[in-house]
Amino acid sequence: MELPAKISLETLTPEMVAKTIDHALLRPEMTIDEVIEGCRLCAKYQVASVCVKSCDVLIAAKQLQGTGVDVGTVIGFPHGNTSTKVKVFEALQAIDDGAVELDMVLNIAHLKSGLYNEVREEIQLIVDAAKARLPNCCIKVIFECSLLTDEEKVMACKLSEEAGADYVKTSTGFSTGGATIADLKLMRASTDPKKTRVKASGGIRTLDYLIECLQAGADRIGVSATPAIIDDMRARKAALA
Repeated sequence: MELPAKISLETLTPEMVAKTIDHALLRPEMTIDEVIEGCRLCAKYQVASVCVKSCDVLIAAKQLQGTGVDVGTVIGFPHGNTSTKVKVFEALQAIDDGAVELDMVLNIAHLKSGLYNEVREEIQLIVDAAKARLPNCCIKVIFECSLLTDEEKVMACKLSEEAGADYVKTSTGFSTGGATIADLKLMRASTDPKKTRVKASGGIRTLDYLIECLQAGADRIGVSATPAIIDDMRARKAALA
């Protein structure tokens, strides 16, 4: 769903906001029953996608079949330190299990070590393998911005775009910080909007901050507070009517 050129409470609809949301079900202690309930919530609110742990992809795909909500998962999560071969295998297994969106963590240590060719090649190998298996697979590269300098964030954007990623993403939500407006503006300025989109994730719990993230250049928002955000949007739009 296309967003309006001028983003504000007045120009957005609850349906538009819902279709910017990747609803996160990633807590390590989350039970199967909680995953199923979270998927039902995604179908109820008609979000863009659910993002589950790789072990839960089969369950999510079954629960969300025919609902219009995509299934996503995470690769190399949360630290990005697994080998490239493992990340590729994880990506392909997730696709076979029913995922159509993959949020992969880049190798943070290699980026900070200046191993830019290695970082780019790893992303490209995952992109190429995933899209060979599923051409419409959406690949998002997670940076963990709170651990990077601005120069490293710009380089991560460059490498991700060169490797063919569909999105660059701020955070896992499991490190020292989440999405900031400054980082989103920097990432938007450092990528070509015709090639690469931006996902904000980490610490986004209110409608107001979600709208700020969209205004800063985000196209997709990772949240776990979906009901509170969408219900608040519906209430405010009703008050404006």
